[in-house]
Amino acid sequence: MIQVEAHITGTVWKIEVEVGDRIEEGDTVVVLESMKMEMPVEAEDPGVVAEIRCEEGQSVAEGDTLVVLE
Repeated sequence: MIQVEAHITGTVWKIEVEVGDRIEEGDTVVVLESMKMEMPVEAEDPGVVAEIRCEEGQSVAEGDTLVVLE
């Protein structure tokens, strides 16, 4: 399992994927909002979305797992 983690503390602004989606390295999976800036969180590895561990509007800390890939 590959974990896609938040690289900054912020709020989940938009989730760009759904469970079952096939993604490639560099695809945006979640967009975080921090200090009024939108920051994309990209997958570092290809895979299939197995689990989404966040919700839009949720506050997350740096290092929190947002999406799990298999």
